[in-house]
Amino acid sequence: MSSQVYFIDFRASVQNNFIFKLTQLLKKTGLTRVIRKRDLVAVKLHFGEMGNTAFIRPVYLRPIISEIKKTGAIPFITDANTLYAGTRANAPEHLTTAIQNGFAYAVVEAPLVIADGLRGKSESSVPVNGKHFENAYISKEIVEADALISVAHFKGHELSGFGGTIKNLGMGCACRKGKLAMHSTVSPQIDAENCIGCGECTEHCSVHALSLKDELAVIDEDRCIGCGECILICPNKAVQIKWDQNVPAFLEGMVEYTAGVLKNKQGRSLFVNFINSVSPACDCHPANDAPIVKDIGVVASLDPVALDQASADLVNAEPGLDNTILTKNKEPGADKFKGLYPHVDWPIQLAYAEKLGLGKRQYELIKL
Repeated sequence: MSSQVYFIDFRASVQNNFIFKLTQLLKKTGLTRVIRKRDLVAVKLHFGEMGNTAFIRPVYLRPIISEIKKTGAIPFITDANTLYAGTRANAPEHLTTAIQNGFAYAVVEAPLVIADGLRGKSESSVPVNGKHFENAYISKEIVEADALISVAHFKGHELSGFGGTIKNLGMGCACRKGKLAMHSTVSPQIDAENCIGCGECTEHCSVHALSLKDELAVIDEDRCIGCGECILICPNKAVQIKWDQNVPAFLEGMVEYTAGVLKNKQGRSLFVNFINSVSPACDCHPANDAPIVKDIGVVASLDPVALDQASADLVNAEPGLDNTILTKNKEPGADKFKGLYPHVDWPIQLAYAEKLGLGKRQYELIKL
């Protein structure tokens, strides 16, 4: 039996504007089935790195918060600190970035809580007994919340092919220790032909694993934590991931962490993907390139696996836009994410999530 995925597009009128459509989407998907009166509800999203503008608009969060409050529950908006050096690596800077990006109480009408504390060390160890991890280190405030609403910006991603609900939960809800564990098998390498010795990567490495030698960047593999920040920051595409068996391990590890996040949230979670401003890279980057397809809509489900599968299918069904980084697989039906990252076998995360019982890849798309 397939899972239900509900869909709204961005068409609107005075009588049926987008905010109204969004509230109807939440109701139809089953918000009142997963939230109880007085629940502390974690609304997990990505606040966006400073300089990035592709993240979900804060004004879209307010109707979600409003619908949660109508149940008598108490919502808070949350994310965990980043592993890499940036504007969200500790709670004070993370909160400042969130507010400057528009997620102030006056806009979203909910308080902001950094889920893993001041320095990313507020954690809970959750047994997952997986292929890669016995325990997942999840941000404490996520674990202690009564219910969870994932609100994810669906876009491309350098390590997972795309970033949707599974990444928003598995990577996004992990504390610093958990993020390090997931990234530890993914080591970058320097392409000497492209490196010009500019030093941008050395300045942004949080563990000082990069240095310049003979005007070329050099990576100390004993220090490297595999966070991928240098991949994003290099202006010359000189830092590349070693695409081997480690990438499947990364994807499976991320799914195991998703299982850890949802372990005490059975029947207490709802998942939403915004498929607009579909940028080619993660919102962790302090900039965002042009969207690879048009704005599509918003999907929601009680099944995170079906939701990400449907989101990927909706993106791939569209023709790729001109004048973007996407130059391959642009035709309708072609795999846009393989066009961006040909070495990332992104379906691995969905197949493994289904194997672990997190949901089903088979879905029924219900257009509202």
